[in-house]
Amino acid sequence: MMNKIFTYSLTLAFCFFSTVSYAKKSIEHCEATQNTTSGLSSCLDVVKEAVDRELQTWINNQVFILEEFALATGRRAALDMFKRSQRNFITFRENDCRWQYLAISPGTGAASAYKKCYILVSKSRIKELEVINP
Repeated sequence: MMNKIFTYSLTLAFCFFSTVSYAKKSIEHCEATQNTTSGLSSCLDVVKEAVDRELQTWINNQVFILEEFALATGRRAALDMFKRSQRNFITFRENDCRWQYLAISPGTGAASAYKKCYILVSKSRIKELEVINP
């Protein structure tokens, strides 16, 4: 029980600090402050990395919760299905963003379009995991 409370507290603290840091790490900030294609791309890399870290924290939290559930009940189906859904999400995100990249390629905005898509789809997954375990 104490582990769950600690995990929830840690997750909430991380989310608070990551939300504060998003003020400077957002698509909108990059578009407003970067005047070159390479500058925009570099800025989006920073946002993408921040979103990846936050998403991984939410995934780790969900796995932890489901592992605890499996230990308590002896039922691993939810954990196994969550892991499968996460693999499917990664495949979906890659394919969804890749077609957008290919539609613009070889234009100069192709890389930025891919990164924007990646960020938005990842944020959507984060919101989904936040709803499941507020």
